[in-house]
Amino acid sequence: MAMGGRILKQLQEINGQKPYKKPGKPVRLVGVIPYFQKSASWELAQEIQNWFIEHGVSVRLPQAKDLEKAAESPVDQDQDFYHDLDALIVLGGDGTLLRVARQADDLAIPILGVNLGHLGFLTELELPDLYSCLAKLVQGDYQIEERMRLEARIIREGQVRHTARALNDVVVSKGPLARIITLEVYINEQYYSTFSGDGLIIATPTGSTAYSLSAGGPIVSPEVEMILLTPICPHTFYSRPLVLSSAQQITVVLRPRFDDVAVTLDGQQGFRLKAGDKVIVACANSRTKLIKVRERHFFEIVREKIGKTR
Repeated sequence: MAMGGRILKQLQEINGQKPYKKPGKPVRLVGVIPYFQKSASWELAQEIQNWFIEHGVSVRLPQAKDLEKAAESPVDQDQDFYHDLDALIVLGGDGTLLRVARQADDLAIPILGVNLGHLGFLTELELPDLYSCLAKLVQGDYQIEERMRLEARIIREGQVRHTARALNDVVVSKGPLARIITLEVYINEQYYSTFSGDGLIIATPTGSTAYSLSAGGPIVSPEVEMILLTPICPHTFYSRPLVLSSAQQITVVLRPRFDDVAVTLDGQQGFRLKAGDKVIVACANSRTKLIKVRERHFFEIVREKIGKTR
């Protein structure tokens, strides 16, 4: 282990934090989830299945009798699909990986993303590296990164109406009309500020390179345990991104002005809000486990994926 890694581990032990990365183990049963809207993804899943079988590893594929029918629900699987899996291999982009992470929530199955999309910031592999890296999976020559998640509760008239979790972010934003919305923000039930603008992004370190970055938020290393609060097009100059402890709780209250406001989680789950509704966000108990088979530092990925010229 490099000196920097030893120092980080020592600091984590002093602060009572769990190590950010953990060693993997040889896999014996894997699940492969293709992106059904691309026929090439399904064909690749079958090729991967054959490769694993040749190397003594059992594979579970979704039952897809009809690709057109499967395309209506490209990722969601019955919970029995995930039972006893050592790893999940996701073929697609970041959106596909986020859906799988939500579907397999609380099961603590390590996920390996293979990029078939455009950016692929969360995915680990590109196609040229696929089979050499799958060999590492069979041998147990990989590490597991644990990424914190957020849990959001929507409170209406004192009752919890919805509870959901997110790996990237929880976003409270306005509808299609060009109107400013007003949000009161409380931290650990203490009033912090009132934001007027297009909305508010509450992000994890993983989500700091997603919507929050586009809204002017900082890039945060996923090794850091924190919650990032980023205003969307704020109407006042003093409204700036705020970094909070992962132990703190954020409450967002929609002021009674317009009802065309929604909360979305990872850009995939959405709930309509009404005036007076509260969105309470805190660090979730569960974590998403991402398989890392290549020796790449986080900031190398930032340079490669975000810093490149398009």
